Amino acid sequence: MTIVKHILYAQVVCVANVLPWVLEMKPLLLIIIYLGAVTLPLVLSALVGGPPREWHQELASGLGILAFSMILMEFILSGRFKVISNGVGMDVTMRFHQIMARTALVFALVHPFLYQGTPSGGPRPWDPTRQLTLSTDVSALLSGIGAFLLLPTLVLLAIGRTQLDYKYETWRLMHGVGALLIALLLLHHTAYGGRYGSEPVMTWFWLAMTGVAVGSLLMVYLLVPLRQRAHPWRVASVSHLTPRQWELIVEPEGHRGLDYKAGQFVWLNVGHTPFSMKENPFSISSAPATGPKLSFMIKELGDFTRTIGQIKAGTAAYLDGPYGNLSVDGRTEPGVALIAGGVGLSPLLGILRQMRLTDDPRKVKLIYGNRVIDQIAYRDELDEEDVVYVLSEPPETWRGETGFIDGGLIDRVFSEEEFREWVFVMCGPAIMMDVVEDQLVKRGTPGHRILSERFQYD
Repeated sequence: MTIVKHILYAQVVCVANVLPWVLEMKPLLLIIIYLGAVTLPLVLSALVGGPPREWHQELASGLGILAFSMILMEFILSGRFKVISNGVGMDVTMRFHQIMARTALVFALVHPFLYQGTPSGGPRPWDPTRQLTLSTDVSALLSGIGAFLLLPTLVLLAIGRTQLDYKYETWRLMHGVGALLIALLLLHHTAYGGRYGSEPVMTWFWLAMTGVAVGSLLMVYLLVPLRQRAHPWRVASVSHLTPRQWELIVEPEGHRGLDYKAGQFVWLNVGHTPFSMKENPFSISSAPATGPKLSFMIKELGDFTRTIGQIKAGTAAYLDGPYGNLSVDGRTEPGVALIAGGVGLSPLLGILRQMRLTDDPRKVKLIYGNRVIDQIAYRDELDEEDVVYVLSEPPETWRGETGFIDGGLIDRVFSEEEFREWVFVMCGPAIMMDVVEDQLVKRGTPGHRILSERFQYD
């Protein structure tokens, strides 16, 4: 396939342009592994596929092969593999997953329109010339058409999930089943309708890749729940923090608990079997040094969180984790800047508590923003630290900062030396983190000293 080198180059350029900030976090090895995995089918096809055809036909086949391999890799990127998510951050993993899904969609949609001419001869793979552009095997074409229609539907539903306002559990089930169906349709289409996929070597290769993808689903939906069932938790208490914020504490039942770092998060399932999809990601607000109990700061937002106050002590719970790299453990900076918006305080509170309990010598400053004064949580505990409170709708008697956490506030709180030498950890609304990150970069803070995790994207 003479077009292989051009597609390889395009992939490298795409990743380099779209995710330069990923490279700053040093996941270069993971990027190389990803590129190797998605382009290996192209290389193998070039070796076993026979004489090259016209460039547009080779490009069509190349894009189709690449789209299929990228779709199979999406199963790995969306799975809970700690070697990936804990290495570069869950938000980076999911952002990369979303960008590559959209890239694969473009490749898949363009792929059939690059073929030209009318299929002729007997249905492939029995054509001895091996020069047919398309198979005349209707079933092979139908499976490709089915995937062609289903893939954009799946991507659009994922992009518009928030606007469509259907339950997370419903979307998760639809997304998983839809992705599995697309993978199986593409496997059939590639093996029976593709010029290269019907080669025995490639057929076995695609079967192996599809098996790995399906195996990642089995891990998330079968193996992980089985492990959770062997390590259950119980709700120890549920208490009110503010009018719409709660503290949920769970304790291990019959085991020693969770080995985690302050700032990490888990997938929490309360009141359901471990095989239920009714689980949600929550940051741990407790510190490892406090013992096996875990605490979570939860705001009433979705279907589960609106009922948090109804949960009784003793209710069964299951955890999957820990995940994330929002941690300052082992870092050598002389100071730690914590910037929180609303419930984004939760992981930063865990970091603050761990530093206090371990007599961490590093200096700490916390900026904590809310809309109104009643939303400030853990104030008695936080007043012991160097804290800057910010309210966007302050009462007349308020003497703290007003407005939003923006560049001007950041400049007032931190010195030039702190911008250069401290590590900055933030969690909160996306717009707040965008503003803060832009200001930190402007003030000369290196990218590897800016830590954040995001879970909502366009």
